[in-house]
Amino acid sequence: MTDITLLDGSIGQELVKRSGDRATPLWSTQVMIDHPDLVGDVHADYFRAGATIASTNSYALHRNRLERVGLEAELLHLVDTALAQAKAARDAHGSGRIAGVLGPLLASYRPDLQPPVDLAKARYGELVARMRDHVDLFLIETVSSLLEAEGALAGTEGCGRPVWLALSVMDEDGNRFRSGEAVADIAPLVARFDPDALLINCSRPEAIPAALDRIKGFGKPFGAYANGFTRITEAFLADAPTVDALEQRQDLGPVVYADHAMGWLDQGATIVGGCCEVGPAHIAELARRLRAAGHNVV
Repeated sequence: MTDITLLDGSIGQELVKRSGDRATPLWSTQVMIDHPDLVGDVHADYFRAGATIASTNSYALHRNRLERVGLEAELLHLVDTALAQAKAARDAHGSGRIAGVLGPLLASYRPDLQPPVDLAKARYGELVARMRDHVDLFLIETVSSLLEAEGALAGTEGCGRPVWLALSVMDEDGNRFRSGEAVADIAPLVARFDPDALLINCSRPEAIPAALDRIKGFGKPFGAYANGFTRITEAFLADAPTVDALEQRQDLGPVVYADHAMGWLDQGATIVGGCCEVGPAHIAELARRLRAAGHNVV
């Protein structure tokens, strides 16, 4: 029997879908502004499905994103809302951990926009200071380049909480970040900052096995949580895109997704879950498969 950590699935995309509202560049932040309790409902559904970690709806909470619409002053209030919704769902469930999510500072899958390390450190550090007393760990997500990894890790250094680093790889080549850099080249940063776990996230499930082969040798707990997009389109890589530019796969239902995830366990992964377009039904099926295989979900 192996202890497996079961993350939740999509938060942002799930919120956009459930809101029924038109997508905006603020993504799930706009949903949380308009329907804050919907965030708690999503967390609660993942806990009921079997997830043991609630990932805060803070992926897109960054000053530059809010500046575009005159809401920069609301940043810390929105961070508090995301924390409160995750905590309420966890407390109602009676168990589980809260992961404080830190997403890309400027845009997903755009390593060309990453600011210098000192600036990134300060921006992440502000969020970490606000969140650290209310989370069990920090989850740095969708890291698409070495520079992006360095800035985020610098911002969490000395935070007093475990730090999990999740990397995003090219759709057709799991050996490379979306920047084109080799995943294996993360080694010096892992040695320098010593994150507590390494993950692959927001990548096609078919690309993940190669990426896991690159990170499994670092001596850290590792795992993955894939997205369910057909591909990352050029339209989504434009400035201030909306998720309307991305298309959900129709061939990645709960059973198929669980097949992929169980394969990652065969590679030695001990942390699994889902990213964009992977919902509560996927997590429920994965929880069922894990228990059927004799694993202990922790």
